[in-house]
Amino acid sequence: MPKKGYLYIIASRRNGILYVGVTSDLVKRIEEHRQKLVDGFTKRYNVTKLVYFEIFEDIKDAVARERHIEEWKRKWKTELIQSINPYL
Repeated sequence: MPKKGYLYIIASRRNGILYVGVTSDLVKRIEEHRQKLVDGFTKRYNVTKLVYFEIFEDIKDAVARERHIEEWKRKWKTELIQSINPYL
C-alpha cells in the first residue's frame, strides 16, 4: 500500500520567499520549519508560514507535482496560492 504524501508551499511573509516541499506528515514537517529544526534554506530565510498544500494517496505523485511546480514562474505559484487563499 503506497504512503500518503503532501505537497506544500510555505512563505516567509506575504509576497516573500517561497519554498515548495513534500512530506508524508504535513503537521510534523510544518512544525519543524516553524521551530527551525532543519538547517538549510527555510531556516536561513525564515520561511515558516504554510500558504498552500495538496494531498496525494501516493507520495510519488506528490514528488512529481513538486518537481512540476518548482519549474513554474513565481507569478504562477502566487496565482496558485491565491486561488485558494486570496488574502495571502
